[in-house]
Amino acid sequence: MLIHTESDILRLVGEDIWMMDILNAASTLQLPDWWVCAGFVRSKIWDVQHGLTARTPLADIDVIYYDPGDLRKEAEKSWEAQLKSRYPGIPWSVKNQARMHIVNNLPPYSSSTDGMSKFPETATALGLSLTEDGQLILAAPHGVQDAVQLVLRPSPYFAAHPHLLPVFERRIAGKNWQSLWSGLRILPAEHA
Repeated sequence: MLIHTESDILRLVGEDIWMMDILNAASTLQLPDWWVCAGFVRSKIWDVQHGLTARTPLADIDVIYYDPGDLRKEAEKSWEAQLKSRYPGIPWSVKNQARMHIVNNLPPYSSSTDGMSKFPETATALGLSLTEDGQLILAAPHGVQDAVQLVLRPSPYFAAHPHLLPVFERRIAGKNWQSLWSGLRILPAEHA
């Protein structure tokens, strides 16, 4: 079954025991404004759209949160260590979006979703989280259409800042996603 809408994504993830286990694990940290994002969501969509039955391996599981009260990198490493000790064998990566604008040399982000909106490509700017009562929610600052239609294009932020486009281009070349998902189409910045 192909994915067309946000509801399709939420249904598929809700039925995926492994993905729900990851989300439940991340929720145990009780981080403010937390999301499991990027390849965790995008790769699920692309696998389904390509009819793949085996999960494409992920280099890491990106957990982001927003805490302007503690910008120490050591805090992120502490959260990461907690996840690794409780849930070994998962390649956890935990990043505070209140700090990442410094790393990325950008203006401050206002939330985790704002941080996601500054990811290099639209198809990766997706995140999943659980509400306090355990409901699955999706953040998609640029919508889900590029991800479900297998389109790779710079995010509006990258397209509006031409000096960032080489970062997008190097990333796409380095990831070589088309070797895993042959249906992907790369669109240049003028289509962003």
